[in-house]
Amino acid sequence: MKITGVTIIKNAIINDYPIVEAIESILPVVDEMIVSIGDSEDETIELIKSIHSPKIKIVHSVWDKNIRTEGRILAVETNKALAHVSEDTDWIFYIQGDEAIHEKYHKGILNASEKYLHNKKIEGLLFNYLHFYGTYDYVGDSRKWYNVETRIIRNNCGILSYRDAQGFRKNNQKINVAKIDAFVYHYGWVKSPERMKIKQKSVVEFWNDNDASVEGFRQTENYFNFKEFDALKKFSGTHPEVMKKRIAQKNWHIELDISKKKMKFKYRVLYWIEKLIGVRLFTFKNHKVVIR
Repeated sequence: MKITGVTIIKNAIINDYPIVEAIESILPVVDEMIVSIGDSEDETIELIKSIHSPKIKIVHSVWDKNIRTEGRILAVETNKALAHVSEDTDWIFYIQGDEAIHEKYHKGILNASEKYLHNKKIEGLLFNYLHFYGTYDYVGDSRKWYNVETRIIRNNCGILSYRDAQGFRKNNQKINVAKIDAFVYHYGWVKSPERMKIKQKSVVEFWNDNDASVEGFRQTENYFNFKEFDALKKFSGTHPEVMKKRIAQKNWHIELDISKKKMKFKYRVLYWIEKLIGVRLFTFKNHKVVIR
């Protein structure tokens, strides 16, 4: 069985992406790691080269500046990276530049990949999600945060990244997945208020093709207000080992009042139903769970 890791990255230093940690978090699981580096304005190439692993294969890409709607460029770049995966690869492990996998899940991921290797009905493996917010101590606790997504897909069967690269589709149809006991730790919303706004101003052009709107956003205040959230809860677990250094270097402090859930009535009802039965109803999905 061969597993190839895939990720894309651009301006990792400017936007403070934990891309090194993301890559290192899956290196023990993959046989090869393809890193597609976009035309960056910082030392992203040197940063990736600082990861001393023979598994890493760097490829280069120029991002199309004309694709500026709803994050579509992220799927385009992901698909370009997928094209570099060799035919002898069985599974592709896709990870984004602000995600990480806890080492406690490595064995289970490998076991699941082996278990479903010859079951062609299974086209992907579905992971649970933890979305950290503000600091490493809070996680999203509402329907605003997607709770599952596919991060391992079968190779050589026409599966492609979809929309803003959150998930995958095959011939524009949902793929069949098996849900596994593993979490993706998403750190995209963990930065200082200043660094968070820098990132938002940097990537806004990937989501909006209105030049005036983009420029207007870039003229707003230089800090992000983390107090505008609907529902959070305290995180009581441990972080992946690869994140320990970054966590220790955190130089900002945010205290958030998480005692109240600020949701509309219908979302509050759906929230409590989910807590009661463990199933999220009426939500967007890129997949069909055929094995839980």
